Amino acid sequence: MSFLESLFSLEGKRVVVTGAARGLGLAMTEGLLRAGANVVMVGSNEERLNEQAATFESQGLPARPMTCDLRVPEQLAALIDDILAGGPVHVLVNNAGVTHTHELPEYPDDAWNHTFDVNVRAPFQLAKRLSPIMIESGGGSIINITSIAAEVGMPNNPAYAAAKGALKQLTRALAADLGEYSVRVNNIGPGYFMTDMAQLSWNDPDRRKARAERSLLKRWGEPRDLIGAVVYLASDASSFVTGQSLYVDGGWLSKGL
Repeated sequence: MSFLESLFSLEGKRVVVTGAARGLGLAMTEGLLRAGANVVMVGSNEERLNEQAATFESQGLPARPMTCDLRVPEQLAALIDDILAGGPVHVLVNNAGVTHTHELPEYPDDAWNHTFDVNVRAPFQLAKRLSPIMIESGGGSIINITSIAAEVGMPNNPAYAAAKGALKQLTRALAADLGEYSVRVNNIGPGYFMTDMAQLSWNDPDRRKARAERSLLKRWGEPRDLIGAVVYLASDASSFVTGQSLYVDGGWLSKGL
């Protein structure tokens, strides 16, 4: 193995990825597997999750599916117990997220609560429970998937923006708490990607074009565009990086005129 290969290698690492059965989570899972990791795939759709894990297993890639509705505290606690029973955890990717769009005067309380349960509470609980086993293993990496919505306002979606902003700041707090134990905590902030979550915009030709034009690269992101970022932050290549936000947005946040 060359120097660069070893720097980015995840051989012998056990990685947990939430929201792993589709979209960004599925692409990141494949990238982590191909970098040598053993991945625990967490998702709420058992059938789809098992199908994706079986596909990886047929290619000799060690993926283990675990079904969980992260909104439900009892299911989340049971998931964490099952993960811990499986051995050390070296990397946690908090990717699962939900979004609910409504105009502000009618924004439902249950949509607000659902968004915060999945996008903030679950990442906190997973980090809280899994970081001690990372410490026992000599260190680790927690990667929270935020959004450009953590930085800029988006219309008709107050819960999503607030939750992603909270997750961004939670990352900094966790980095401060865990840094002395060699557990690094960072964010990846995607821009507009071709996933189910952005399907309404993608299916509208005018919205699709407008969002592509808003990017400096004049296109939408594809799920595979996140692979380099997640492997980097999971591996020793980022051994002196913590408390940071890496935006994979095609230059969206940097664009002026």
